[in-house]
Formats: sequence, structure tokens, C-alpha cells
Amino acid sequence: MTSVAAPGHPNEDFTGAVPDAAVLIDGAGIPGADSVCRHGVVWYAHRLGGALLSRLSQGRERSLAALLADAIEQVTDSHRDSCDVADPISPSATVALLRRRDGLVEHLVLGDSVVVLARVAGAPLVSADRREVIISGAYQSILEGITPGSDEYHRVLAELRANRNQPGGFWLAKDDPRAAYEAVTGSLPVTELTGAVLLSNGASRIVDRFGLTDWPGLVALLGSSGAAGVIQRVRQAEARHEVPSDDATITFCTELDRC
Repeated sequence: MTSVAAPGHPNEDFTGAVPDAAVLIDGAGIPGADSVCRHGVVWYAHRLGGALLSRLSQGRERSLAALLADAIEQVTDSHRDSCDVADPISPSATVALLRRRDGLVEHLVLGDSVVVLARVAGAPLVSADRREVIISGAYQSILEGITPGSDEYHRVLAELRANRNQPGGFWLAKDDPRAAYEAVTGSLPVTELTGAVLLSNGASRIVDRFGLTDWPGLVALLGSSGAAGVIQRVRQAEARHEVPSDDATITFCTELDRC
């Protein structure tokens, strides 16, 4: 289930599944990106998602990080000659992956997407990469005190973006395949799980921004209202708090060989 931020706008999220695996991509766009890349964020998100689905259906012997690294390299090579792929504002994306293999459910998270694994007993396992959120938060108060568009504002933004795909910073899928090996990964026996959820940050905000429920409550809400019901509550909270809408995508796997 995916919902565009606003009617008439392109959806920069992507989700898809093959037998035993699922992919969620949340494309990240920065104003002015079209000056360095003619393809855009939607193209990047869909190309990366398609490359991952292809690899997940064929490369069962390889790690999720290795498959992601290959996919990043493939997409980067496909527009390296026409675009400035290394520019800090060229398209990038966060990634959430899920795969059932050899009795395990493996997951990978790069950037601020989220994977929630619902367990037979106990609270869900929540896999999230909060590095970008933490680092961006440290700059937010500084930016709020500076006139938007000023030289100082752009200087601080450039400093923030310099943390991307750097040691001690935060990591995204962009032009450097090595970022894949910085992802948060893990696995649990399939027998311990009842389902799994992949969320873009536009959907996970029902918990981590608006606090309308907790992670166990989210799993229960998905079971009763479905992904559409969860996203509807997100939209209502955005309107109530006057928060700009974001693309919101949820992939809900109730049977771990089908998402």
C-alpha cells in the first residue's frame, strides 16, 4: 500500500515483492537536483527497487548487503555518463529489505525506513537506522534561527549534507555501493514470527513522530484496519499538526513467503 503525499505529485516511494522477499525504497529529493541529474528521484527509486527485486529472486546465496551494493552500483553506472552522480544533491534513497531463507527471516535497513518483525511471543523486533534523524536533528535548531535562502543557511545545509555516506555520519543508497555495508541487518527464525512490516518514514511517523500508537499497537492496527487505515490516520495527524505530508508506504507480510 502506498499513498502519494499530495494529489498530482509523483510518488518517490517504491515497493515490490518476489517469492520469499520484499523491497521498500524511499526516494530522497533535494531542491535543485534536476540541475545535476536529469532522471530524478522517482526514476532512481524505481530503478533501485527493480534491481533489488531481480537480485533477490536470483542471488539467494549472497547477503542482503551484497545484493544492495550491486544494485547501487548498477543504477549508478546507468546514469554516470549523463549525470553528476557524486554531487551531494543527486538522487538518493533509504532502503528496507526482507528475505526468508534457510529457516530465517533476514532484514536490512539503510536510512530512516523501518522494519517491524511481529513475534509469536514478546514485543515486535523493530529495526531502524536513526543516524540521519539524530544528525539532522542537531542541525534543525540552527537552521530555524537562520533566514532561509541566505548564504549562512546554505552553508549549514552543505555542512549537514557533508555527513552523508561518511564515517560518523549517516548512510543512504546513492552513488557509493560501500554504503550498503553500513546498513542495519539481522535475522530471526521464521518459527518465531507471525508477520513483518516494512514502512517508509512517511508511514512510520504514526509511531515515531505522532505517537498515535506504539509498535505492538501498529501491528494490531494493521491486522484490524489494514495499511490503508494506518495511512489514513497518518494523514489526519499531519492535518491536525499542520505537518507537510510525505509519501507513505507500507508492505505488510502476514505470511512470510508472501507480502
